[in-house]
Amino acid sequence: MVGAFVGAFMLLMVSAFTSVFSSGPIGTKRELVNAAYQAVQGECLNWEKADLSDAQKVDCSAAHKFEVTGTADITAAYPSQAPFPNAEAWAKIAQEHCAQAATSYMSGKLDPKGKYGVSTLNPDEKRWSDGYRQLRCGLQVTAPSGAALPSYGSAKTQDQSNVYDPGVCVALGANNTVGDPIDCAEPHAFEIVGVVQHPEGPFLPLEQQDKVMSEKCAAIAAEYTGGADLKAKGLLVTWDTRAEESWAVGSRKANCKVGAVPQGNNLVAWKGSVRNPNGAPLTTSNPPQTTSVKPQAEPTGAPLHSESGAPSGSNQPSDSGKPDKPSSSAPTTTSESG
Repeated sequence: MVGAFVGAFMLLMVSAFTSVFSSGPIGTKRELVNAAYQAVQGECLNWEKADLSDAQKVDCSAAHKFEVTGTADITAAYPSQAPFPNAEAWAKIAQEHCAQAATSYMSGKLDPKGKYGVSTLNPDEKRWSDGYRQLRCGLQVTAPSGAALPSYGSAKTQDQSNVYDPGVCVALGANNTVGDPIDCAEPHAFEIVGVVQHPEGPFLPLEQQDKVMSEKCAAIAAEYTGGADLKAKGLLVTWDTRAEESWAVGSRKANCKVGAVPQGNNLVAWKGSVRNPNGAPLTTSNPPQTTSVKPQAEPTGAPLHSESGAPSGSNQPSDSGKPDKPSSSAPTTTSESG
């Protein structure tokens, strides 16, 4: 069922506005329709301003914040006299009218724990009062806070694994969760040191993934840090794994990362970077993974819920859907060479 399938997606609801400009010999103002109101399935949009007044259609290979999966007209359910929906109502509207559009757009292969979330571009209150009832349904990459992050390439052709490029640090959020990308000079939960690509084939059970990641992440961390003694710094190497439902739709990438030794089951924030300052320049994937350390502040709606009513998971790299934390297997550390 769609409700259960999209249960792990964060819903980002953005009101799109129109802009005006002066033109003509007498300087009269006429409306310039915002690109968000004209976009069709398969097109990508980018913007910088929180009100989308500068929204533009861009090639999906370039950085963008929204990929249109379809349109929805909700006039029948919300006639001209209907009040402007609140956040809870918008969440219900999006689940009913956009979740299936996203699944169909991805040919039924949308990773429920992946980096893409089901989103909508909604009419602003003025257009709503004028009777406008069309939505743009789409997919976005969002930070755990719900803020939009840049995406590269069409979601149809990308590995949907929720990973970051090496060199990105992620904050320690509330309730022992992992937060948004942040400058490594600030307190953070993890520093990403690499990405492992699992091969094609049958699902690799989590115990086997742990074994593979333990070996590969130890080598990756040693190269990234220049062989630093992480244990002496109170740090350890850990990693993410992929859930079976993610594996089934082709998500094969997972992050290696460094974090502070936890206190019991609680993550510990730490400052600075362990990257070897004399190491080779970092190279990012092509197209890049999510690397922004300044996600755009935008209003977010309530997350979608599964049919059971359980809250949705946050849209962030995770250990098979569990809160991001050091692996339950024995932590791997690197030591000074020589």
